[in-house]
Amino acid sequence: MLRGSLNFVTVVILALTGSAVGVAALAGAPAWVCLILALLGTYLSASPRIINEWERGVLLRLGRFHRVVESGIVWIFPGVDAFAAIIDMRIRSTSFSAEKTLTKDTVPVDVDAVLFWVVTNAQRAVLEVEQFRQTVSWAAQTTLRDVIGKTELVRMMSDRQSLDDELQKIIDAKTSDWGVTVQSVEIRDVRLPGALEDAMSRKAQADREKEARVILAQSELLVAEQMELASHVYRQNPVAMQLRAMNMTYEAVKENGALMVVPSGMVEATNLGMLGMASAAFRSNGRED
Repeated sequence: MLRGSLNFVTVVILALTGSAVGVAALAGAPAWVCLILALLGTYLSASPRIINEWERGVLLRLGRFHRVVESGIVWIFPGVDAFAAIIDMRIRSTSFSAEKTLTKDTVPVDVDAVLFWVVTNAQRAVLEVEQFRQTVSWAAQTTLRDVIGKTELVRMMSDRQSLDDELQKIIDAKTSDWGVTVQSVEIRDVRLPGALEDAMSRKAQADREKEARVILAQSELLVAEQMELASHVYRQNPVAMQLRAMNMTYEAVKENGALMVVPSGMVEATNLGMLGMASAAFRSNGRED
């Protein structure tokens, strides 16, 4: 982007030129002297340029490349020197996309990505490429389409980091000759056809349901194995069985108003008669209260 020649230094030179011409006229100087002063001041006022800190200017002299101008005040020869362009050297971001592009497994996808790049050589960016900004954008878009065509959908959805790195290397190889360095590429979004998204969603739900049923079956198997071990212990140790029965009875009658029917054989085997009487007394006391 070229900037106009009007700046603070130019204004100061024009003001000094006007003052000098006025003083010369008041002093009775010839008209040609005033004219020369005016022309010289006007010429000098067109000489200074101001380049910002983040910019570099590509200066041409008589149509040929002269030098790259750093930031600050720059004096040129008007009519002899000219700026081909003033380049912004800061990091830039460019969005690009690939629509309805087929993956390696023939799935149409829409991909949006962003490119982060910077001009590292202002001379090449201006002299080697016409409209380097648009050229970088087109190079990124074509590279994205090529990479999508060589990549399967599963990898594109699950391994974006490797795709970002691959895109960055390929695009940077193309733009390095233009004085442009690609710092990174990030894929922002991968959009699939609606029917395919529904099918993938149903498949994912089915996989989760299958996994849940497998876990439930494994849990039941573990429970059955433990119960089998417990049955062996109870079979070999009747006292443990009686203690287990007493615990079950206690858990059943500990709540207020609970009622449990215990077979007489179980009562005789575990000596639960006193426990049943205590439970009945407990219920009767609760009703009286």
